[in-house]
Amino acid sequence: MSESTKLPPNTFFIEVSGAGIPEVDGLFVPSEAPPTESESGTVSTQGYWNGRMAWDRADGKSERSPALSYSNSYQSWRICRLDGHLAYDATVEDEMPPTDFEWHIYKKGVAPAPKVVLHHFDPRLPCPEPNVVFVLGGPGAGKGTMCELAESQLGWTHLSTGDLLRAEREAGGPNRAIIEECITAGKLVPNEIVVTLLKDAMEAITRNTGKVNFLLDGFPRSPSNLEAWQEIFGADTELPKMLYFECPYPILEKRILGRAKWTGRSDDNIESIKLRFNTFKAETLPIVELFKSKGKCIEVDTGQDRQAVYASVESHLAEFTDEESAAKPLTERAEMLLGLRPFSKE
Repeated sequence: MSESTKLPPNTFFIEVSGAGIPEVDGLFVPSEAPPTESESGTVSTQGYWNGRMAWDRADGKSERSPALSYSNSYQSWRICRLDGHLAYDATVEDEMPPTDFEWHIYKKGVAPAPKVVLHHFDPRLPCPEPNVVFVLGGPGAGKGTMCELAESQLGWTHLSTGDLLRAEREAGGPNRAIIEECITAGKLVPNEIVVTLLKDAMEAITRNTGKVNFLLDGFPRSPSNLEAWQEIFGADTELPKMLYFECPYPILEKRILGRAKWTGRSDDNIESIKLRFNTFKAETLPIVELFKSKGKCIEVDTGQDRQAVYASVESHLAEFTDEESAAKPLTERAEMLLGLRPFSKE
């Protein structure tokens, strides 16, 4: 069997936009060109050209197959026009067409250089459903720490509604004015906006990275959060599993006051802690109880040491965790978070 026949199938899709040439802008799909010999003498196979993945125009109008390919002779990725002439190239040795590199405008190209986006799934089809785990717990229970560890060590994606709202606000997104108004007035942002941001973020991450495992930190905080989730994802959609970080109030208080020495957070004080904990009991605990009644809640005792808590989290996520990710050694940051080495002064 030749080397070319051992290559894995090309299952990626490339979207090119802003090229200034209508016949270049659009979706490029894995090439279906039959095995052939390239100009440099390399025997290619379906989906490949010169031993690298290659793509054709999705509309079938490419006269040169493939239209997006790699040249071994020039060590560059190339995007061709319908007439086969080179329009843009990127002299890099990346295994995939670069998405964060400014393409060079060749003789038959038109400024500006195109933007290239890689999709792990066909963008013409519905996005694969995300595998979601809700993560709840009182203030100081360690949700953020454990989510960060699961992201860096296990390959899960950690999403925080607060981070998404701030990003939408700073980026000037379509809901910026409403978010700004709510934050300024001390009101909660409408649940529909929060859940839509979560849905859009998960779809973008899945399409662009192939990742489908998500930890939603601090969501749903209230019954209205959950109602909005079911409205947008569908009332018949199965509820996600929940990780509930159980921790007695005295330990929470001790932790938060301890971290106040270096976080500088204005709400890390006795009065705010009590208020936040009472809010948690009134609004969030009913959600936890609901998930318990449906057999969807896994309790994690976060009164244990951090290593034991992480081992429990890792075990509960193991069913969906990539084995290769789980097997990699702890990073320096992970060791700090687990108390295995002191935090760097930096």
